[in-house]
Amino acid sequence: MSLTLYLHPLASFCHKVLIALYESETPFTPVTVDLADPNSARQVTDRWPVGKIPLLHDSTGNRVIPETTIQIEYLDQHYPGPNPLVPTDAEAAREARLWDRFFDNYVQIPMQKIVGDRIRPAGATDPHGVADARHTLRTAYAMIDGQLAGRTWATGDAFTLADCSAAPALFYASIVEPFPAEHTFLAAYFERLLIRPSVARTLAEARPFFAMFPYREAMPQRFLAD
Repeated sequence: MSLTLYLHPLASFCHKVLIALYESETPFTPVTVDLADPNSARQVTDRWPVGKIPLLHDSTGNRVIPETTIQIEYLDQHYPGPNPLVPTDAEAAREARLWDRFFDNYVQIPMQKIVGDRIRPAGATDPHGVADARHTLRTAYAMIDGQLAGRTWATGDAFTLADCSAAPALFYASIVEPFPAEHTFLAAYFERLLIRPSVARTLAEARPFFAMFPYREAMPQRFLAD
């Protein structure tokens, strides 16, 4: 097997690439990395000194591919699945890339700000930053709800790169900042994501690690049991 994905099963950005791999039905070897353990982390830092996961390694050509969006584009180009995750039409591809970046920048990152602040030591928390992050999430939810009117997936009828990004971002964000009741298109989209086989598989694999999630007490019961 030429592909190895260095990851942690709880990490939302890792989920993004796992979903893409399961969508494309691409064989790969998952390697769980504990970045707090220098010996474990070295599996990543020896290849990509920045030390961020997920990290994709392709033994064919000894290629190291960092950054989730680049990883999914690489998979689409070199290990294409039944349906492209980056549309072949240039305009549709631009739209998928736009919403991929939207979910990463305006859902994933503020969600991680909120979660990360929960585990800061006493006296080092950032209430103002967390309030800003929650405001960003609420703004993003309204924009996503408007985008989804009349659409099955983030950019239309096809499941794309954007949906790979949306699923883990919305999963964790919905726990720390629940969707407003009026955003019915967003809520329906989230339910479609949850039953998508690639997403359901990724979350099932993450379930044993949910006890480590800093907002574990806020996680709905339906996510904790089969």
